[in-house]
Amino acid sequence: MLNKLRAGDKYGQYGYIFIAPFFLVLAVFTLFPMVYTLWLSFNYWDGGTIPPEFIGLDNFRELIKDSTFRQCLANTVIIWLGNVIPQMIFAIGLAAILTDRKAQIKAAGFFRAIFYLPNLVTMASVGLLFYYILDWQAGSLNMLLIKLGVLSEPFYWLQDVTATRGAISFTLWWMWFGYSMIIFMAGIKAIPDDLYEAADVDGANRWQVFRHITIPGIKGSIMYNIVTSVIGGLTIFDIPYVLTNGVGAPLDKAYTLVMYMFNMTIKNMNYGYGATIYAGMFVIVVICVAITFKLLDKKLAN
Repeated sequence: MLNKLRAGDKYGQYGYIFIAPFFLVLAVFTLFPMVYTLWLSFNYWDGGTIPPEFIGLDNFRELIKDSTFRQCLANTVIIWLGNVIPQMIFAIGLAAILTDRKAQIKAAGFFRAIFYLPNLVTMASVGLLFYYILDWQAGSLNMLLIKLGVLSEPFYWLQDVTATRGAISFTLWWMWFGYSMIIFMAGIKAIPDDLYEAADVDGANRWQVFRHITIPGIKGSIMYNIVTSVIGGLTIFDIPYVLTNGVGAPLDKAYTLVMYMFNMTIKNMNYGYGATIYAGMFVIVVICVAITFKLLDKKLAN
């Protein structure tokens, strides 16, 4: 027995060879860029041939006083909330309906595929699609509403603050609620049937079953979806960039944090300050995720 354990220890070291490629890719494409960006945030660099100039905490002092950064953060949070709240409601509701053990919907697989389909399309392509739908001159939405008599003249959807934010939130919801639904469906199917059978015997109605069995049973799925939505929501870029032509119009109310970082880095050629914006975003995301974990853990435990 002792010889077998020693043989296992001898050959166990070869396992590191198989996992080495993953850690190598992680180090090169994730850890190194993060460390380099953090280092760059302490420098001024225009991205040209001039070497980066170390300026200490000057970029961070500027970031604290930056009103544009605060406006972008507020815009990002508003757009995210307009997306994530209906996304979670629709995803949980549809997941519960499509996995209902009594209803046994025959076309559940078809609906699952249809709802998930938008997630397979690139965000830039979806943004371009909605850009043409919302175009005030030739957009299909204006044409339809005018034909139905809802509008008397074309409406400038992407020149109105509320409409623009709503369009971005709706587009993100349309893309991602199917993905969230799949996660919730997997969580619901993992709940033991015995719990539902016991609820039937006790005479519980569907709302009671949903509230006291389904929701607690998918606690892990809820936490996963909300945490990933926090991370994804605070890093929104593609959809608002395409819908607003990269300027965050109107009145910079659709200007998100990543758009600000991109424009500051690429258009303004201020790589140091762009890296500082990234560092600020990273801190905000970590804080928001930590708070989300704490609140959800308490809420779902009750």
